[in-house]
Amino acid sequence: MEVHAQLRTRTKMFCGCSSDYLAAGPNANVCEVCMGMPGTLPVINRRAVEKLIATGLALGCEVSPFTKFDRKNYFYPDLPKGYQISQYDLPLCRGGQLDIGDGRMIRITRVHLEEDTGKLGHGTEQLHSATRSFVDFNRSGVPLMEIVTEPDLHSAADAQAYATTLRTLLRHIGASDADMEKGQLRAEANVSVRRVGDPHLGVKSELKNINSFRFLVKAIDFEIERQIALLESGRTVVQETRGWSEPEQRTFSQRSKEQAEDYRYFPEPDLPPLVVGKDMIDAIAALLPELPAHRVDRFQSQYGLSEYDARLLVDDRATADYFEAVIAHGADPKQAANWVIGDAVPTVGESLTLPTPAALAELIRRVSSGEVNRDQGRVALTKAITEGRSPADVIDELGLRQISDANQLSDIVEAVLAEHSQAVVDFKAGKQQAMGFLMQQIKAKTGGSADMAAASKILRERLIR
Repeated sequence: MEVHAQLRTRTKMFCGCSSDYLAAGPNANVCEVCMGMPGTLPVINRRAVEKLIATGLALGCEVSPFTKFDRKNYFYPDLPKGYQISQYDLPLCRGGQLDIGDGRMIRITRVHLEEDTGKLGHGTEQLHSATRSFVDFNRSGVPLMEIVTEPDLHSAADAQAYATTLRTLLRHIGASDADMEKGQLRAEANVSVRRVGDPHLGVKSELKNINSFRFLVKAIDFEIERQIALLESGRTVVQETRGWSEPEQRTFSQRSKEQAEDYRYFPEPDLPPLVVGKDMIDAIAALLPELPAHRVDRFQSQYGLSEYDARLLVDDRATADYFEAVIAHGADPKQAANWVIGDAVPTVGESLTLPTPAALAELIRRVSSGEVNRDQGRVALTKAITEGRSPADVIDELGLRQISDANQLSDIVEAVLAEHSQAVVDFKAGKQQAMGFLMQQIKAKTGGSADMAAASKILRERLIR
């Protein structure tokens, strides 16, 4: 696997242009340097170097004390200089590994720095009877990190697990926003097959610039079957770059795969070699947060969460931080996990904000104590989030209180049984679903305010007399 991730920096890799190309109009964030004008000189973005080193350390890589940049020469409309400044034989980080779960370790070959290209768009405008293409250079020069693995992935599921685990890691340490839909994370799978028992890897096809995890799985599965079919029919697999067509549900050939010599790599003459001191590495290491894999383990051992819930929380660092802040205000960890994962975060979406950790902890306390039931708590939380208030204020304003008094609940049960005598007959005839129907009627009659556990006990006792 090769994964390209845009680094989270304010400016581009070798100039002072804004790296926020998504919010700008076409070709607004460009200058003479990132457009490759004659006579201009690049300057290395220190923050990009620091974020790549942080990534290397998080992956357990060895950070090279001496490295350099190289020119990777090729010609394409979105590459204004006619070459890309990258790293070839001396990457900034080597080695390392990533745990993708179940004890599966994926070895990392290298992590290196380069610059992103521009972006091509193919429009429908006609000029002299030809379809026009457009190029936007806002993305050209944005800091890009390439992470390359050893051939340790053996299925599309492995590739997906690797890509999602890597995304979580990059977001956790603040190296990249890693949003595939925005092009901030692009996965490229090098797929080859070989017959059982053959020690040699087969000829590979590179699946280029896959921009969703779902497409990644589909493209790899298709490519594996395509290559097997070729070999079984006596034909050969050629080394090439292929894309994924979602409408056609197939990979397609884009170009023959270049070898390293085709790019005519040579040291970038306009940039000095980069010396990374131990003090710099130590300073970056000291600022690394707790890594996702360790945090998942800690959430299980410290808070008694399942691995599934722990991973859901840790998938987003802000969510994990919020969860721990709720616990710090006295909430039960398992209850806090249920509320954060199941109710709070899904309700917030992108435009709203979560209640304060203290406010959510107070809501959890009220539900746990029986003051309000789970459904009432959900109503209060949703209204609090959409209106920017605290759940406690909503509870007090709406007068939400759980009906727990046994005598009051008995009267409600009797009323429901009188209104739905056929359901009673059905239950006594062995139709257990009638019990669920009656519980729904109790819930409706009380507007969701009944203590459903207590009501269920009273109803069952009444039905089996």
